[in-house]
Amino acid sequence: MNYLNFALRLTIWLLLTADFGLVNLVIGILVSLLLPQGRGGGATLRQWLSTLGKVAMAVPRAYLEAIQMIVRPHRHEAILREPVDPTRAPGLIFLDIFTITFTPKTIVLHYDEEGWFEVHQLVERRPEK
Repeated sequence: MNYLNFALRLTIWLLLTADFGLVNLVIGILVSLLLPQGRGGGATLRQWLSTLGKVAMAVPRAYLEAIQMIVRPHRHEAILREPVDPTRAPGLIFLDIFTITFTPKTIVLHYDEEGWFEVHQLVERRPEK
């Protein structure tokens, strides 16, 4: 098991349970080890750091988008297709989806395993067809 994938699983477990006690930590380690491995190869440290940087930048972006929506409400919608590498590690795909969905103007509707995210986005003006 890739140690970064293990760390991601354990972190998600601890955040979902909101219990950082020793017993829950042991349970989280067991769950992280027993979950089935995804398809595809492991990701490099560079890919993980790049993705974690995008996650960190999503926090200020979410606040900015929330303020924009309060000041100038967005009344129109658009469905976009964003490319993603189909050989990308499942943990990184999860973080990509989390990053997109974390911001208030966007949410991932569907992940196509051929390499696309279908993203619903709120926009200020009506999209041109």
